Amino acid sequence: MNIYKYPSRDEWKEITTRPHLDTTQLNAVVQEILDDVKANGDEAIRKYEEKFDHVALNSLQVTDAEIDEAVGSISPELHKALVLAHDNISCFHSSQKFETRKIETRPGVTCWQKSVAIEKVGLYIPGGTAPLFSTVLMLAVPAKLAGCKEIVLCTPPGRDGKVHPAVLAAARIAGVSKIFKTGGVQAIAGMAYGTESIPKVYKIFGPGNQYVMAAKQIVSIHDVAIDMPAGPSEVCVIADETSNAAYVAADLLSQAEHGTDSQVLLISTSEKTLESVKTEIGIQLEQLPRKELAGKTLENSKLVLVKDSLEAIELSNVYAPEHLIISTSDYNELAEKVVNAGSVFLGKYACESAGDYASGTNHTLPTHGHAVAYSGVNLDSFNRKVTFQHLTDEGIRQIGKAVEIMAENEHLFAHKNAMTLRINDLKQNGK
Repeated sequence: MNIYKYPSRDEWKEITTRPHLDTTQLNAVVQEILDDVKANGDEAIRKYEEKFDHVALNSLQVTDAEIDEAVGSISPELHKALVLAHDNISCFHSSQKFETRKIETRPGVTCWQKSVAIEKVGLYIPGGTAPLFSTVLMLAVPAKLAGCKEIVLCTPPGRDGKVHPAVLAAARIAGVSKIFKTGGVQAIAGMAYGTESIPKVYKIFGPGNQYVMAAKQIVSIHDVAIDMPAGPSEVCVIADETSNAAYVAADLLSQAEHGTDSQVLLISTSEKTLESVKTEIGIQLEQLPRKELAGKTLENSKLVLVKDSLEAIELSNVYAPEHLIISTSDYNELAEKVVNAGSVFLGKYACESAGDYASGTNHTLPTHGHAVAYSGVNLDSFNRKVTFQHLTDEGIRQIGKAVEIMAENEHLFAHKNAMTLRINDLKQNGK
């Protein structure tokens, strides 16, 4: 862990820098796989599944029987938890529904927007060291609420050729049945280009490793939209003298166990709290099954002591964390000053885990500083806004002359003529 005590503003750039990854060679590997799948479809996907996931697949699509088996195999407690999380996510995202309002900008000029669901969306659910079945709910629930007609889900199978049962159970609860056994770059390629089995989609959602992220960004240039650019997961905790050091340490470690490229940042106004958190991290780390992975992640962690809460929130806004936990006594006041963050957790009881699973907010969030410009996944992510306008003869009289003048001054005379014809007709008809 790297400790900074009362750093100058000149040191903030170093503190807020994420671990750098040279993607030159990575992008070349990713492009090769994308091109192969684009050219050879299912055959290429099966080849890469055997190479990377060590499984030979006869069929890519998960059957209804496999989903039935998976739902029956998970514990009643997990099924109940998934249903609770589904209901909360649905409740929160339902509140985001867009209401159309017709606005008369001038007499006779009416403008409005209609929210239209993206017809075909692809959901990527990582496998690897932790099957993220919670991500199924985070993506599928708003997709269903938005009204997307086709929802395609891709996730890597195990060596037994089966998808993790909790992933399939979450998909059943969320109402998704078009599920394919493929992960990594080949899954992104399948959804971006379409294959014999996997339908082409219009937008791809979901987290993943550095290869998946590179694949999403490459295909987004020409072939398909994506939810957001993203990198490794991260958390920033702001603490003071009233913070519970054990809670703070647990929050930092919960992020650290995601992967060695994750990052954790503590900003504290209390040196005593900072030292207590450091001690607690050491104690709790030893009790974690994934302690080696979390310990490696902590090598990139930073514990920063600042002079006051205002400096703490300013530093956090510069960092623009994916997750921001404000566990100070004045969390309400600091919350008003948050400018850049993916999702914010207020007070000592609001741990990141709550938002990751069951509070109702979405855990698919901008990382790597992208929170300065991007939102996390929400209901709008699965919609487009189509704009409408209607003009009457009075509307032409109100804005027609301005349109002519502006078009003429942009030297777009066909634009001007489209309005001039209407103005002249109204004059001839005595209107």
